[in-house]
Amino acid sequence: MTVDTTAPGPVGADPWTGQWVTDRLGLRLTGGPELTALIGLALRRNPKRAHLLVSQVLGKHVPQRPEVVHGAGLDLGRRVAALLGPAETARAVVLGYAETATALGHSVADGLDAPYLHSTRRPVPGLAPLGGFEEEHSHATSHLLLPEDPRLLAGDGPLVLVDDEFSTGTTVLNTIRALHAAHPRERYVVVALVDLRTPADRARLETAAAELGARLDLVATAGGGVHLPEGILDSARALIDAHPEIPQPSAPQGELTHLRLPWPEGLPDGGRHGFTPAHRRRLDDALPALGAALADAVGPRPRRVLVLGCEELMYAPLRLADALQSQLPDAEVRFSTTTRSPVFAHDHPGYAIRTRLAFTAHDDPAGEDSTERYAYNVAPGSDPDRRFDTVVLVVDDPADTPALHEGPDALLPRLRTATDHVVLAVLPSYRPTPPA
Repeated sequence: MTVDTTAPGPVGADPWTGQWVTDRLGLRLTGGPELTALIGLALRRNPKRAHLLVSQVLGKHVPQRPEVVHGAGLDLGRRVAALLGPAETARAVVLGYAETATALGHSVADGLDAPYLHSTRRPVPGLAPLGGFEEEHSHATSHLLLPEDPRLLAGDGPLVLVDDEFSTGTTVLNTIRALHAAHPRERYVVVALVDLRTPADRARLETAAAELGARLDLVATAGGGVHLPEGILDSARALIDAHPEIPQPSAPQGELTHLRLPWPEGLPDGGRHGFTPAHRRRLDDALPALGAALADAVGPRPRRVLVLGCEELMYAPLRLADALQSQLPDAEVRFSTTTRSPVFAHDHPGYAIRTRLAFTAHDDPAGEDSTERYAYNVAPGSDPDRRFDTVVLVVDDPADTPALHEGPDALLPRLRTATDHVVLAVLPSYRPTPPA
């Protein structure tokens, strides 16, 4: 059995549209105003999929107010709690997807007050994966599940799976089938900001749920679809080739401040290895002091501040951004994160990815990944009102590598040319104890 529920999109998003793409390619969103208010369109540099749905409330590609980002997930979590009822909510576990949905899943878990785990692409020496799965359309497909406590996913209570968009359902089905084979359960809930499945995709999910003998519900903020004209991969590639990206103008490097945050000892910095309600309460208690430390490092009278997370490290920077906003009531604080996803940038008001900072990968403790990473809509481009006078970059210590600091293509030098002041805030990464 499946139940689909959607609700109007959250209020407070900026108009990052996709009209430029629609006008030139005919690629468009199909759905009500709640969908078009929630996401915009951009073009991918990906041979498998031409378009990218750019969420205004995810905190990945579009800098957004932290209370809007956290609130979108909290709202979905509360709706799941209402759907499950108190007894089933108390037994629920939430699983989010790397990299884009790590903070969304965490926020859904906050709304449920449930334990949380997200998939990861960062292996941990000595810690064997509990499982893994593939995301076929993605630029980086392999996901690992690395809970410190293997019992986290071994119960029979509801499993809540959270992703930013639900397009075909393939990734979710891969996950459910793998986990159900090891630990069958009666109920799954899939949560997404947008549900874009076709009727065939819906029927496939119904069939899969029936085969497993499980109930499968879906909760989404908005529903609709994407109209893809014939030959869209070729026409999108031609459009990108016809509009070469304009490099950011050279500028003097801004000030750099190093900050070692007073993170509570033993508190996980996210859900990569599991995050419990007790961890959540510890973080809530620590946030005022963490926000005060950030405010001291930022300095007096900032106008616009961006707190920038690092790939999967989204939730801790999100909560830190909210704490910083509380300390700086007269400033505008926004939140977004870097990403592995290669997206075409075009500085036009009708396009959702206005600017792109490309930099050398630094979040790779093994030193084996030399591909580029990206920060979108961080550089101001042609609109001076979008300029941040301070950027707070939050990384964990495995990502605080020489590749972050050194070389013309490193992230820190790139950020320092886009703002007056960069604060590098380093979190101690939680290192699980491998089983004996």
